[in-house]
Amino acid sequence: MSLCRLLVQPCFAMPLLVGVLTFSSSAAAADRDPAAAKSGYTLLNPTPRELWRELSADRPDLTESPITVDAGAVQLEMSFFDYARNGSAESWTAAPFNLKVGLTNSADIQFVFDPYVHVRDSGATESGIGDVQIRLKINLWGNDSGETALAVMPFVKIPTAADGIGNDEFEGGLIVPWGTTLTESVGLGLMAELDLVYDDADDDYDLEFVTTAVIGVDLTEDLGMYFEGVAITPTDGDFRALLGIGGTYSLSENVVLDAGVNIGLTGDADDINVFTGITVRF
Repeated sequence: MSLCRLLVQPCFAMPLLVGVLTFSSSAAAADRDPAAAKSGYTLLNPTPRELWRELSADRPDLTESPITVDAGAVQLEMSFFDYARNGSAESWTAAPFNLKVGLTNSADIQFVFDPYVHVRDSGATESGIGDVQIRLKINLWGNDSGETALAVMPFVKIPTAADGIGNDEFEGGLIVPWGTTLTESVGLGLMAELDLVYDDADDDYDLEFVTTAVIGVDLTEDLGMYFEGVAITPTDGDFRALLGIGGTYSLSENVVLDAGVNIGLTGDADDINVFTGITVRF
């Protein structure tokens, strides 16, 4: 007589026990790592809304967020208006936006566009559409859990701007944003960026290094503010520095209003840049 005949219940129970232990182990791992439980979601198999992470936007500060949009979700980040003055030159942009689409649990694609730009300098005026920028953000860690988060974001600028608005040249670069939570109500963001920009004077491309640091503070459950420093160091040109300050107000978990101002401190940075806008996720 076989062992299974003698121990029929244990023999049938073993596969069941192994299955239960395997399932329990997988469930425990998912609890420890929320990203693992969401890793199967994609643009065509969207993340359920109840599993969406907390809203995180790349605006209003210049420091990009390392957090991506959940798979299948769409996020619109738009300024109502954006005004800048540099010496005698002035410009304003109507409804510039960044449209994000979640591709996977750790990647999204972004389309940045200025629908209408108006520039006035020394009495001459130009107006029309601006350039298009396509960006791919890939989160390396910290999207759903952890004390820190890091992402890489390559981008390319497509010269679609009207005459007198853009430089009619392709440009691009790589952005590396990092973030952490210092306390329950204070966060820190750091960013390093390497840009390949066209230099009209040399009829060639130059490198430009951008570094930023931002402190965000939750004043209440819905109201927040930030303070930011920006340094721009070109390989051929003057160093530029900016100081930014602004605030956000959450209307809901998927809608946030914002406003801010950037002030040029050194070099050929804009003397002032004022903007207000909104972020909507759906």
